Amino acid sequence: MTRRIRFSPNQDAEPTTPDGWGGVRYGLLEGDAVVANGASHRLAEVRLLPPCWPAKIVCVGRNYREHAAELGNAPPAEPLIFLKPVSALAAHGDAILYPPISARVDYEGELGVVVGRRARRVKREDAAEYVYGYTCVNDVTARDLQQKDGQWTRAKGFDTFCPVGPWIVPRDEVRFDELRVRTFLNGEKRQDASVREMIFPVDRILEFVTEFMTLEPGDLIATGTPAGVGPMEAGAVVRVEIEGLGALENRVVKP
Repeated sequence: MTRRIRFSPNQDAEPTTPDGWGGVRYGLLEGDAVVANGASHRLAEVRLLPPCWPAKIVCVGRNYREHAAELGNAPPAEPLIFLKPVSALAAHGDAILYPPISARVDYEGELGVVVGRRARRVKREDAAEYVYGYTCVNDVTARDLQQKDGQWTRAKGFDTFCPVGPWIVPRDEVRFDELRVRTFLNGEKRQDASVREMIFPVDRILEFVTEFMTLEPGDLIATGTPAGVGPMEAGAVVRVEIEGLGALENRVVKP
């Protein structure tokens, strides 16, 4: 299986630009080695970065019936779309920063779709051609602020509130209907659902979004979370696992 990663060869470097942690490389993971431009690095010696750097992060709300019900909402009649800022991105292994103005921060494990080509007014039957590959996403949410604000920008837009990774698997290597989204909090399974349970599948999401928004290569779509969301405390470790795509793990930290 091909695993495409984005990394910095300098594990300890601090961010220097929006697209750089001491230098950005793109490569393939082969066993425990990262191969890029003919050079090889040990995985343990590099810093993984978000595997894509999108112009925009498009998210789908309430896309699993049981999740809509657990929060007291009716399933939407059409995809419910919101955006996260690129500044919310975090990589596998990065800390999720618990904002001091929130009293409840939730995990939301999701399937991520990485766009592979410019997409505008895509027909549903052609949607697969615009998908580059798939990854894991955690749509971290300050639940109390979401309820207080009545809209979702602040609650879902904090820095580090969109962990992504650890890599991208190309679409042709993924048996999509066999994918399950599982989330573990401190090793305890909290979410477990097949992507077949999504109200709006990926092709419908792409069709709907590109009616009003052009998607560019590298853009990220978070397809919604299944039932079982819940709060995380400082020190907790959250793991979003999709068999065949890998596992995205982050620790919650109070700054």
